[in-house]
Amino acid sequence: MLLNLSLFLLFLTASNITVQAIGVNWGTTSSHPLPPDKVVELLKSNKITKVKLFDADPLVLQALSGSNIGVTVGIPNSMLKSLNSSKKVAESWVHDNVTRYVSSGNSGVRIEYVAVGDEPFQQSYGEQYHPFVIGAAMNIQTALARVSLANQVKVVVPCSYDTFQSESSLPSKGHFRPDLNKTMTELLTFLTKHHSPFFATISPFIISHRNKNISLDFSLFKETKHSRNDGHRTYKNSFDLGYDTLVSALSTAGFPEMDVVVAKIGWPTDGAANATPSAAETFMKGLMDHLHSKSGTPLRPRNPPIETYIFSLLDEDQRSVVNGNFERHWGVFTFDGQAKYNVDLGQGSKNLVNAQYVEYLSSKWCVVNNNKDLSNATASALDACSTADCTALSPGGSCFNISWPANISYAFNNYYQVHDQRADSCDFGGLGFDYNS
Repeated sequence: MLLNLSLFLLFLTASNITVQAIGVNWGTTSSHPLPPDKVVELLKSNKITKVKLFDADPLVLQALSGSNIGVTVGIPNSMLKSLNSSKKVAESWVHDNVTRYVSSGNSGVRIEYVAVGDEPFQQSYGEQYHPFVIGAAMNIQTALARVSLANQVKVVVPCSYDTFQSESSLPSKGHFRPDLNKTMTELLTFLTKHHSPFFATISPFIISHRNKNISLDFSLFKETKHSRNDGHRTYKNSFDLGYDTLVSALSTAGFPEMDVVVAKIGWPTDGAANATPSAAETFMKGLMDHLHSKSGTPLRPRNPPIETYIFSLLDEDQRSVVNGNFERHWGVFTFDGQAKYNVDLGQGSKNLVNAQYVEYLSSKWCVVNNNKDLSNATASALDACSTADCTALSPGGSCFNISWPANISYAFNNYYQVHDQRADSCDFGGLGFDYNS
């Protein structure tokens, strides 16, 4: 039920007639996802014209049929090995997830990209996917060519923010991670041959979260005294710094003219210090103003990314928190499609449109039974949080200051709601008590 908030705006760059658009990521790792048809209505209501998916869910693609929304379908990392080893598997995947949806004219899905893997080069994965990415991309490309879709649907590989780096924090010193040099050269050669752009995540939040030397104002596009100088170039915000680090990495690798799509960028609203709706609103407004200004970056003036995908439209309460508890709170909208803040997505309106006619569970809750011995309640709460989303209780989270035993009730209730208010999900060895409001 997620989707990533997005906007769309067309612009012309000074060099050639390039359409610069803003879209959203739509993820579905949620215990109670919004029905796909309601997400598509949410996209339409907010005039979002491009969406990036992390898989190729048939129900999602069916809901997008006839919407005229530009779609990026995703291939999970778990499929890379088999796609690399077999052209037949690639042909089957393309038939099942691309051809059958684009072949029905105006009533079909406007698939623009196939994203091979979900940031398979992310450092936390080690090198487990490295041997398979390029082969999988080539086989998907061949499969698209066989059904005459290679000119219509581009093959791309989303790359994480840690794919490129600069030890000095100066963009001019940007380069790809050394362990990726050979693979990245192969990828860039492949993309250039097929006129596909480079998909990359830019993450000012994570960089700020992990590097205390970067001021919050610098990350939020606020006027700041902490501008960074790199030779004769001045950097006034973290986005330009990260983007130009990538531009330098591309140049160092021998591909200085490569088109860039910002595949993921956003600001979470909970689960960590500075992850708040207020900060997210400030960041999003700053990002929108920057993109709409068409100013580009110091290394690519008047040449902004050809497309930018906000991460994300909706919160995902089952998303992995390996990188941090904030991972479940990237949405511009809550899991049920209600705007967390307002931002002008380029349509002249400062107000986002919420999802309509959302169906909810009954007004029932699970709390601690204060008449019981609560000496082991904390252990039960920790057990509940292994399944339910308790990230708001973490340090820096919005509910971190809830005192005991109210925090136990929070954990119990989240577990209860995730399990659709089943009576046995409010037991906790007799410590839970369910009631109607």
